[in-house]
Amino acid sequence: MLRIVTTDDTAAIEGIFARSDVTPPEILARAAEIVQDVRRRGDVAVAELTLRFEGRTAPAEGFEVSSRRWDEAAAQVAPEVAAALEHAARRIEAFHQHQRESGYTHEEDGIRLAVRVEPLARVGLYVPGGGARYPSSVLMTAVPARVAGVREIVMVTPGASAETLLAARIAGVDRVFEIGGAQAVAALAYGTATVPRVDKIVGPGNAYVAAAKRLVFGDVGIDSIAGPSEVLVIADDTAVAEHVAADLLAQAEHDADASAILCTPSRELAEAVAAEVERQLAGLERPAAAESIRRHGAAVVTADLAAAVRLANRFAPEHLELHVRDAARVAESIRTAGAIFVGPYTPEAAGDYLAGPNHVLPTGGAARYASPLGIWDYVKRTTVLEYRREALAAQARDIELLAGVEGLPAHARSVAVRVGS
Repeated sequence: MLRIVTTDDTAAIEGIFARSDVTPPEILARAAEIVQDVRRRGDVAVAELTLRFEGRTAPAEGFEVSSRRWDEAAAQVAPEVAAALEHAARRIEAFHQHQRESGYTHEEDGIRLAVRVEPLARVGLYVPGGGARYPSSVLMTAVPARVAGVREIVMVTPGASAETLLAARIAGVDRVFEIGGAQAVAALAYGTATVPRVDKIVGPGNAYVAAAKRLVFGDVGIDSIAGPSEVLVIADDTAVAEHVAADLLAQAEHDADASAILCTPSRELAEAVAAEVERQLAGLERPAAAESIRRHGAAVVTADLAAAVRLANRFAPEHLELHVRDAARVAESIRTAGAIFVGPYTPEAAGDYLAGPNHVLPTGGAARYASPLGIWDYVKRTTVLEYRREALAAQARDIELLAGVEGLPAHARSVAVRVGS
């Protein structure tokens, strides 16, 4: 089922590497209708859309999860799972603490210039729910927000599991609303009578969530437009086929659109991994894994390891694993990846849950220019400028000259009236 191709097969390589973050027009149009409806009618629209798309009606107390229900749900989580969530939260917090920014001040010749870094006042977290349980996504989005000093964290989800609610409690989420889809994004972006308007929305969701985030950007900040998840594994003849296949399938089980790709100079390894994928698929219950491998999985046989690295840098994967000799050295050659997993004992699953770095990563080739979610997503920077009169006088001539070049005489005059130039 895992197809094997070589770099000589240009058409196959282009097909494997072809990805797009363009939202299908029909989804974008439907999401736009939903966003405008919520913006116009608020909670009434949210309730109607939730009933239409999810078959859920709002409880008498509304969509917000009450403190009593929150406590009851959190108490239902198995103690060992609760301990694992606490463990993960501690590690995520410890890693993100190092991303704190303090700003700086520069003074010279009667001029004081500064950058001030402040946390956002309120952020919204989108967490997939319903039939899925993603407490790890709660930790990965909420813990950095808390470390950054965000004053209020609001979470929306189409259905909160007990584990999700416990994770929210551990991570410091202030309010939880059981709404999802494009209507939840719109409610966060514009506010309703019950849902507070936020400064920024972060977190992954389905195509309608992604479309809604694209539509509200500008009225509110967003982290990114998340696409299907992906992993690219670079492996040589030292790799264990069973391990590589397991990692490809760990990615493929997310959904049928996920990409799982192996790049290797060893044809023998490619064939062994393909056989292992087939064998391990037989024991997986999630049908998405098989469909993902069929549609987007591949083993690419390259001329050498350097060629595999070049392909990886071109692909700019969300996750990149290195099952090679001297993996740390090879890692230095990787320039475009959301996260790099170095060596045979660093599976992507460790990064998804417990390592500490964020698992919200750029997809669809965005690793060429984008970064993992971090403290930097929850703060804003303000520049501060202060001139003394003599400092402005010393620069007045050059300011006036540049204003003249741009045809903006009022700019020049605003300086001249102060210093008499």
